[in-house]
Amino acid sequence: MGKEDVLEHLRAAKAAHIKWVQKAKLLINGIEVQEDAIPIDSTECKFGKWFYSDGQILNSLSNNPMECMNTIESLHFDLHDKYLSIFNIYFSENKKQGFFAKLFGFTKKKELNEDEIFNAKQYYNEMEKISKKLLEEISRLERRLIAVSEEKIKALV
Repeated sequence: MGKEDVLEHLRAAKAAHIKWVQKAKLLINGIEVQEDAIPIDSTECKFGKWFYSDGQILNSLSNNPMECMNTIESLHFDLHDKYLSIFNIYFSENKKQGFFAKLFGFTKKKELNEDEIFNAKQYYNEMEKISKKLLEEISRLERRLIAVSEEKIKALV
């Protein structure tokens, strides 16, 4: 895998993160979103899958301090924690549904009161702030990757 491939995978993971946050925004704005459309677990979303596989080679970049990857991981965890709070507001009653309803995706969001809507929006605002910081860190990582020679990237892979 060459430098362009690594950059392409990083950019695809970044785009997947942006899509993930946008799906949460759709949920907040009242658009019907399947319960499992926005992975809760930070290792199950596309960004997390990249980070814990291909992304780990970037730990070895000579110009990438270890705190960069630690910060990305920490922000990513924080983001999923905030989304879990939103998920619990919208879908907590779905735990009572039957097995077949869940199996065939017949889950619905519960009806929310004004306080729940307000809280969900507050959590989403916090998600946006965390996402902005995460994207800044990913952009720093991308710039560092661009600055490294092709030979050094190939030596990592």
